[in-house]
Amino acid sequence: MTFHTILTAASGGSASEGAIETACHLARRFRAHLEGFHARADIRELLISVGGYGMPLTGEFFDKFDEDVRKLENKTKAAFEAALTRHVIPRMNKPVDDDACASWRVETGDASALVAARARFFDLVVLGRSERVAKEAYTDTIERTLLESGRPVLLAPAKPPVSIGENVAFAWNGSPQAVRALAAALPMFAMAGTATIITIGKNPDETCGSSVREYLAWQGIAAKHLNVLPVPGVGPGQQLLSAAREEGADLLVMGSYGHQPWREYLFGGATHELVGVSLLPLLLMH
Repeated sequence: MTFHTILTAASGGSASEGAIETACHLARRFRAHLEGFHARADIRELLISVGGYGMPLTGEFFDKFDEDVRKLENKTKAAFEAALTRHVIPRMNKPVDDDACASWRVETGDASALVAARARFFDLVVLGRSERVAKEAYTDTIERTLLESGRPVLLAPAKPPVSIGENVAFAWNGSPQAVRALAAALPMFAMAGTATIITIGKNPDETCGSSVREYLAWQGIAAKHLNVLPVPGVGPGQQLLSAAREEGADLLVMGSYGHQPWREYLFGGATHELVGVSLLPLLLMH
C-alpha cells in the first residue's frame, strides 16, 4: 500500500515550483522513484495551432524559438535538480531498494498529450496550479491527464505546502469516481496521522460515511466521519473546503466528476469550485 513511482510535470512556468517541491516531499515520504518530465515545445505543432504557416518566417525566427526552448528546458531542469538536492534525493534511472531516487526526462510535442501518455506508467501524478491562473478551474494538461491516464492526479498549489498527507480529508458522495479516489488514496491514508471522511447530507445515515469508515478499518486505517449539513446558497465545494480546513487537513481527496458537456463532466460541481480556488493540495481521480 504505497506509491512506488511518482511523475511530476515540470513546465518551467509559475506552477512548477509547487509541483516539484510537493513531488519531492512525497517521493521522500514514500521512498518512491520520482521522474521530472518536461515537454519541449515543437515549433511545427505551435504554428499549426495558431495558423502560423500563412505568415513569413525567417531563420532568425526559428533560431530565437530554439534558443528560448533550450533556455526554458535548462532552467526547469536546474530547478528540479536543486529540489532534489534540498530533499537529499539521489539521481538514479533504475529502482533503488527502500529509498527515494529521481530521474529527468524530456520529450518534444504537445505537453497535455505527452504528460497524459507518460502518466499511465506511474502510481501518482503531481501537477501544478499557477497563481496567475488560479481562478481558472482547469488546464488542458490537467484535463487530459485525468481523462486519459487512469491515474490519480495530485494538484499542488503554486506555493509549496509545509506538510502534505499528515492529515487527510476525503470527500465521499457515493459516486464511482469517489470509490476510485478512495482506492487510489489508500497509500495516503495509510501514512496519515489523521483521516476524516467528509459527507454532505441532511441525514448522516444516508451518506454511507460509516461504511467508508468500516472499509478503511479493514485496511488497518482509523478514520472519523464528519457529516456537513447542506447550506442554502453555499456550493458543495466551498462546504467541503471549509470542513477540511476546520479539521486541519493538509490534503483533500475526491472524485473528479460533474455534468455534460465534457469539461463540466470532468470539472463540474464541487470539483470545479475546488480546483479553481483551493490552496489545499487536491488528490483527484476520474
